[in-house]
Amino acid sequence: MWKREKSLAELNQMSKDTMIEHVGIVYTKQDADSLEATMPVDHRTVQPFGLLHGGASVVLAETLGSVAGYLCCEGESQVVGIDINANHLRAAKKGLVRGVCTAIHLGRTHQVWEIKIYDEAERLCCISRLTTAVLDKKL
Repeated sequence: MWKREKSLAELNQMSKDTMIEHVGIVYTKQDADSLEATMPVDHRTVQPFGLLHGGASVVLAETLGSVAGYLCCEGESQVVGIDINANHLRAAKKGLVRGVCTAIHLGRTHQVWEIKIYDEAERLCCISRLTTAVLDKKL
């Protein structure tokens, strides 16, 4: 599935000086058909009641889907998110959450990704779907 080969170290280096680094997202696993990353539940990612902010979950989901989409493209192609939804199923209060991204559709001009976010007890906290556009030139 991957057309661009990037190591986890290279993916994490791409995050330097971005929101991804700011909220503590770290890519942790890449296999033939999925990409995974973790994000801490801490002062950067919680809402005032101490629960993981839904927007932080969406940041993790869009990050994973966009980067996975980028890895599926060749040449100068770029990937941008055009629609995202998220169902928040369970609150996370501490530790790390883990996002797992898999492809639903990999078309020439659009991609659809499913991102599941789990707490440290492996309970599903959020499920998200991201649609991306594949652009033929650099932004």
